Amino acid sequence: MAASADTNGGDHTVELIVLDDSESAADGGSAAPASEEIRPLLTPSERPKINIFSVSHSRRKPREQVIKVIEAEISPVSQFILWVWNGSRYSGLVCMALSSTIYFLMEVLSDHFTAQSVPLFETAFTRCTVTLILSYLWLRRSGQPIVGATHPWKLLVLRALVGYLSLLSFIYCIQRIPFSQAIVLSFTIPLMASIMGTIILHEKLKIAEIGGLACSFFGVLFIFQQMPTTQGDLFKAKEANVGGSHHIYAALIGFFASITGGISYCLIKAAAKASDQPVLTVFSFGILASPAAGICTFAFEEFVLPSFYSLSLMLALGILSFLAEVFLARGLQLEKISKATNVQFIEIALSQLWGISTLKMAPSFGRLVGCLLILISVSCTMYFGPEKDIE
Repeated sequence: MAASADTNGGDHTVELIVLDDSESAADGGSAAPASEEIRPLLTPSERPKINIFSVSHSRRKPREQVIKVIEAEISPVSQFILWVWNGSRYSGLVCMALSSTIYFLMEVLSDHFTAQSVPLFETAFTRCTVTLILSYLWLRRSGQPIVGATHPWKLLVLRALVGYLSLLSFIYCIQRIPFSQAIVLSFTIPLMASIMGTIILHEKLKIAEIGGLACSFFGVLFIFQQMPTTQGDLFKAKEANVGGSHHIYAALIGFFASITGGISYCLIKAAAKASDQPVLTVFSFGILASPAAGICTFAFEEFVLPSFYSLSLMLALGILSFLAEVFLARGLQLEKISKATNVQFIEIALSQLWGISTLKMAPSFGRLVGCLLILISVSCTMYFGPEKDIE
């Protein structure tokens, strides 16, 4: 085999000469003109036409295929959580519904798994501590700075102070008035939050939103018109202390807890929108509430060493409480306060329907009407709320 190059008028032609093995051996490696075959390295039809405008074809997978592969690797549960967190215009309302559902599950667990009696401040201390630890781990895992100059520290500190003041007032109230009255007072927080939202955040309160809140609150009044006094070991009232001016004083403290709770909702929304991280509001509350509740545990109540079973139940409830607080903060961040807080009434409806289905409660007329009013109001808010915001 030999190669030769000819130059004719500046044109270069490269030729390949192929010889048979017998001829090349007989001639001693010389090329015979009769037997040689002249073949160009590249035929004119096979010569590549490459210029600066040629498109290079990458061996990478198309972007759509990569996205499909990534989506296939994500579990359905993770996809659902991502959709709930920020995948739909209904995300704010869905987060509030999940928060209320988690609180309902906490009530079911407290009623179903009976444990030893633990003081309220000790229970609050456990939950606040679990919330503090989990929120810290959440922020570290997501790469969010715990201490940063961009954080709205004034809003976070006010949220922690006002939130713990509301918690402290509600604990005092629930120990001194009947359970049903304490629940009714606690569900005035959505009303107070909507009013405070118009004052602090300058949100416009529409007639439809006022009607939805009123419908849900009337449902609560229908449910608790008989004023039952037993639901859960955590919130048992001390009936012996009820009476006279002391009862009125405790009710006023409960109303004050509702007002501060409404202000706390506004501060949660403002801080979450300013920092773009709702878990940061939960973390700031845990920093203050955990040591404060620990001090109150030893100062105002006798410490009770829980058993392993009771401690496990308290930790499980603390984890659920953390998740409920996170979804609550996220819902307030995304949605208007008057609409977001109206969804919270679904907790009491689920609680009553669960009691009726498990035969723990009698299906009275007032209870059924109250649940129906709440479900109608919440359903209308879920269906019509985001559409009106978009318009």
